[in-house]
Amino acid sequence: MTISRKKFITVFLLSGFAFLFLYNVIFRSDVRLLPQSGASFLGTESLTGWRSAIATILYPVKIVLVGPVLPLLNLPDPPPPFLVIGLLIYWTILAMAIYYLVGKIWRPAKKAGI
Repeated sequence: MTISRKKFITVFLLSGFAFLFLYNVIFRSDVRLLPQSGASFLGTESLTGWRSAIATILYPVKIVLVGPVLPLLNLPDPPPPFLVIGLLIYWTILAMAIYYLVGKIWRPAKKAGI
């Protein structure tokens, strides 16, 4: 890959937080990064029309980005930095795995002249 690992992870983290923020603004009518205490993190209200179709398409992405961090939300009253730090750690590991896999795929294709 022509992008450095640090730059890839930084872009991945920024994209993840932007995705969560925009998802909550568009589909939850909630202008915040993380849902309020007691609100379902993966759930959405009953949506109509195009919102329902787009939410259905984006739901698997949200499961991958947020699913493993859901146990942190079951804590009685976690401080907000705790959840953000949990997301940062998980997304950094995920970004490093993706970077490694794409690098493995990219190098043999580059050597073969594809």
